[in-house]
Amino acid sequence: MKQASRAAALAIAVLAGATVSADAGGSRPIVVELYTSQGCSSCPPADAILGKLAKRPGLIALSLPVTYWDMLGWKDTLASDASTRRQKAYAAALGRGGVYTPQMIVDGTGDVVGSHEEEVNAAIDSAVVARNISDEAVKHGGPSVAHTAWSIDVGLSQTPKNLHVAVAAAPNGIRKSKPNATIWMYRVRSSVTVHIAGGENNGRTATYSNVVADLKSVGRWTGEPVSLDVPRAGAPAHDGVVVLVQQGGYGRVIGAAYLGRTDYYAEW
Repeated sequence: MKQASRAAALAIAVLAGATVSADAGGSRPIVVELYTSQGCSSCPPADAILGKLAKRPGLIALSLPVTYWDMLGWKDTLASDASTRRQKAYAAALGRGGVYTPQMIVDGTGDVVGSHEEEVNAAIDSAVVARNISDEAVKHGGPSVAHTAWSIDVGLSQTPKNLHVAVAAAPNGIRKSKPNATIWMYRVRSSVTVHIAGGENNGRTATYSNVVADLKSVGRWTGEPVSLDVPRAGAPAHDGVVVLVQQGGYGRVIGAAYLGRTDYYAEW
């Protein structure tokens, strides 16, 4: 059944003339968020999958360690309350009864068990198909699906004192609907190795990719162009920055950008 669903998605893409590769140049990146914990025995396979996704062009793959496993004997050294709050907000937005690890959220629209690689890849393929078909529809003034699944351009650059975020206007015909989205900024550590000395993974040494060190809303987007500067001072150690524009706050990702710099650790 999983293979059939994947094949169906590929067939739809072919019929629509859309590419099924998340590596397509010039398209909005697909965003994958893994909710994980050092205290979760089923998480290491998902962490390894996320590590592979982090190297894949056309994707922004993020690790968000959560805090609720800390009570079982090991305090996650990378976890944050912000990541836990975000996962719980997703659970409410997606109509889930609760949270779990390892959970992967793909493009803000659906979740899969993060250790099930076939399901993860199928969800990414489906997100690519949805993005490409809807963007093509917007370009040609096409069907109403474009009004819920379109993309916008996001620019991310830096000066000595600030990070500059530029979010483009909504596509023609969309602006009148008064879209409402949140602009999120993540500070990211590209690779962190941890020796776990307690809990379910006691004795394991694990490497985590694109770990979110800091997460906050930096603005709103309502269809008009947005230009804003975020001070670089005071942030935790990181070597990359991600900006997402997300419908509502925990809905479909409509814009994304990544800026990586190896000297961020020294500068911030």
